[in-house]
Amino acid sequence: MAGRVVATPAAEALIERLRAQHGPLMFHQSGGCCDGSAPMCYPLGEFRTGAQDIRLGDIGGCPFFIGAAQFAYWQHTQLIIDVVRGRGSGFSLEAPEGLRFLTRSRLFTDAEMEALAPIAE
Repeated sequence: MAGRVVATPAAEALIERLRAQHGPLMFHQSGGCCDGSAPMCYPLGEFRTGAQDIRLGDIGGCPFFIGAAQFAYWQHTQLIIDVVRGRGSGFSLEAPEGLRFLTRSRLFTDAEMEALAPIAE
């Protein structure tokens, strides 16, 4: 079954490096003007999730959350977390590495949509 969020091998490797430096991590994908395509990586618990955040799954052993409004737009897509060169937001842990996480996506097939577990909102 396809997961709602997955990571590329490059993203998995960066997550592992960051976890070695910072301990347990978490991700949040919001729909804000500055970070709509960039998931933010934080030490676990440093970013406080609330009632408008949905846990999509885990990548690299780290919980991945998305804002409910953003999920409404992307619910038919698989989020593929990748890494590219360049500086993203200063708030995300990978910024000093000269890399940034980037969200790519692909539409789920009809069969995948039927097989996905419902999201608790």
